[in-house]
Amino acid sequence: MDYLFLTSHLSLRSSISTYPDRKPGSAVPEFVKLHKGPSKSRYLPQRYCMATTNREELNGIEEGDGVIIVDHGSRRKESNLMLNEFVAMFRQRTKYPIVEPAHMELAEPSIRDAFNLCVQRGARRVIVSPFFLSPGRHWNQDIPSLTAEAAKEHPGVSYIITAPLGLHELLVDVVNDRIKHCLNHIAGKADECSVCAGTGKCQLRQ
Repeated sequence: MDYLFLTSHLSLRSSISTYPDRKPGSAVPEFVKLHKGPSKSRYLPQRYCMATTNREELNGIEEGDGVIIVDHGSRRKESNLMLNEFVAMFRQRTKYPIVEPAHMELAEPSIRDAFNLCVQRGARRVIVSPFFLSPGRHWNQDIPSLTAEAAKEHPGVSYIITAPLGLHELLVDVVNDRIKHCLNHIAGKADECSVCAGTGKCQLRQ
């Protein structure tokens, strides 16, 4: 599956997630309120995330946090490599010390691989951020299940799964930037973008 190559100023926010039951004796998950006050967008109502943590409130990345950016995974090598490029861009822009890519299926590294690597690098809390647009089965079931399985190997390490991109208002800027660049390209004012480079796909057709 091809993905929209997001610009590095895109920020990711959290919403609702569900998790499979944990083994008896493990910490009881609690809802953690992520935002105070009304949402900035009428399309983004205030929501909550379920996290396996005892913190009353999450205030952003802290020391000992690891971030996993996970996409669907593809049989196309180019699509999977694009996630690596985005992760590198995200890491450079945010300065987060532990950021790893993962694919939900069809390609490596898996969520389990990325979770293990985050812990090996010192993470005591893992933030899993789905790198796709819409909520659905993958967000509600598949990613929570895969993450819970990975977490079983690391007692004491908490995790949270953030919302997918959804109707984030900054996506308007991303889509608009793509449109303007393509129009500038066909007008001879710009080269092909990094996604279309060498493909010749960005053409005005009749």
